[in-house]
Amino acid sequence: MKIQWYPGHMTKALREMEQNVKLVDIIIYVLDARAPKSCQNPQFVEIIGDKPVVYVLNKADLADEEKTKFWQKFFSKQNSKAIPLVSTMTNASKVIKDAMLTLLASKIKKNEEKGITMPLRAMVIGVPNCGKSTLINNLCGKYKAVTGDKPSVTRNTQWVKIAGNIELLDTPGTLWPSFDDDEVAHNLAYINAIREDILDVSELSLDFINKMLESYPEKFLDRYGLVFQPNKQAVEYLEEICENRKFLIRGGECDWERGAKAILDDFRKGRLGAITLDNIEDEES
Repeated sequence: MKIQWYPGHMTKALREMEQNVKLVDIIIYVLDARAPKSCQNPQFVEIIGDKPVVYVLNKADLADEEKTKFWQKFFSKQNSKAIPLVSTMTNASKVIKDAMLTLLASKIKKNEEKGITMPLRAMVIGVPNCGKSTLINNLCGKYKAVTGDKPSVTRNTQWVKIAGNIELLDTPGTLWPSFDDDEVAHNLAYINAIREDILDVSELSLDFINKMLESYPEKFLDRYGLVFQPNKQAVEYLEEICENRKFLIRGGECDWERGAKAILDDFRKGRLGAITLDNIEDEES
């Protein structure tokens, strides 16, 4: 299934980010820990330039811990630091402030030597529904940014002040105009970074079942009480899940859409266990 979703407000958001990046000292790049590589927007590369970056591997409680360690190392390079985080946990984001202060230590020292007191400014970026606004509220210690469990809740940029003389620029979740890699597009759809109402959910769930059978077969099969059979197709597994859960319509036929949504929701809520969609094998070779 080919996936494309690039609403007009994202073009506006990118233009505003290009204009505002000159005002900030550092970038906070929020990635969903379940698909950190897929969450990298290629259009952010020029915007970031040579700014220091704190990569936040958010929703780490839902991701494969061993794979998260790999991705943390992968993103922690010169002038950047990667931190696994669960931004819904109280005070979890203190490590983000510490990382910012470490990466900006030289700038802070120069300002102190000159007797200058200036706020440290950070731009918070990421794809839709990666948890940017939740992270900002965690950093603030109170509700300042609108949140929601669906893509494109934040539509406009907004400055937010937090303790420690730090200012954050919240930006809308932004994708890119064309997905060259179908696997990346599917991963973004699985984590709900793409609006579900523009997708064929039943077809998407079949692709997801195949991915789980390849990467996490035991977790998937155990969740639904299924038995693996070598020649069994994804649609047959979906049908069995529908039958077991009584997702049926008139005539006793399977309610494919309800079953598909249930499977994707189970993944998104962590009911399948800790799962990371991005493969690390290609990066290790």
